[in-house]
Amino acid sequence: MKIYFLIVGRLCILYYLILIVYSRRLRSTFAVFWLINGGVHLILGCTPLPVYMYTIAGWFCLACWCVFLFVEYKIIRAMGARCDEELDWIIVLGAQVRGRYITNSLRRRLDTALVYAERFPGCRVIVSGGQGPGEEISEAEAMAGYLSGNGIPESRVYKEDKSTSTRENFRFSRKYADAGRDKVGIVTNDFHIFRSSLIARQEGYRNIHLLPADSNPVFQLNYLVREFFGVIQVFLFHKFQ
Repeated sequence: MKIYFLIVGRLCILYYLILIVYSRRLRSTFAVFWLINGGVHLILGCTPLPVYMYTIAGWFCLACWCVFLFVEYKIIRAMGARCDEELDWIIVLGAQVRGRYITNSLRRRLDTALVYAERFPGCRVIVSGGQGPGEEISEAEAMAGYLSGNGIPESRVYKEDKSTSTRENFRFSRKYADAGRDKVGIVTNDFHIFRSSLIARQEGYRNIHLLPADSNPVFQLNYLVREFFGVIQVFLFHKFQ
C-alpha cells in the first residue's frame, strides 16, 4: 500500500502542475483537489503505519475505486449519446462568461447547438444562465448574441437569464418548454451530460435527448473526477434542493 500511495500521490501532484501551467491559474477549476489529494497520499505513503492500518486502508481504497468506476462508467457512457431527430426545444446550459467573453467550454456548447439548429430549423433554442461574479452580462445574453451572430434568427432563441445552477437551468426553462410533453434536447459538455440528464428528470422532463459537446482534453480527467462528486450529490441531496 505504501507504494500505491506514493505513486498515486506523485501522479496527482504532476497533474496539478500540468493544470496550473496550462491554465496559468493556481486555482483553476477543481485543480486544488489534485494538490490536496496528492499531498494526502504522499503523507500516507511516507508515514510508517501498523500493518493492520494498511489493510484497512487497502479495503477502503478498493471500495472507493469500485464506486468511482461505476459512476464514471455511467458518465462516459452518456458522453457518446447522439440525437438524429428534430426536437421541440434544445436547452443550452450556461457556463462562465468572463466579462463579455465566452469561455472555451461555453463556446463548445454553443457550437454544438449551432450545428443542430442549422440541421433542424424548426427546433427552438433556450439559452439558460444568469449573471454571476465577473460577468458583465448574463450567460443567456452572451449565448444569444453568439447564436444570432452565427446566423440563428433571434425569433428562435429564448433567454432564461435567472438561473445560477444546472438545476435552476431546467427549473426556470419550464417557462418555455412543456417538460412533460415536449421533446427536449440538453446541450452541455460531454462530461456534464450524464449529471444534467439526472437533474432534468428530477425536474420533471419526461422526453429528453442528449447532445454532448466536446471539452478541453487537458482538463478532461479533471472534469470527469469533479463530475463524480457532482453525481453523488445529485443522488443524495436532490430532495433538499
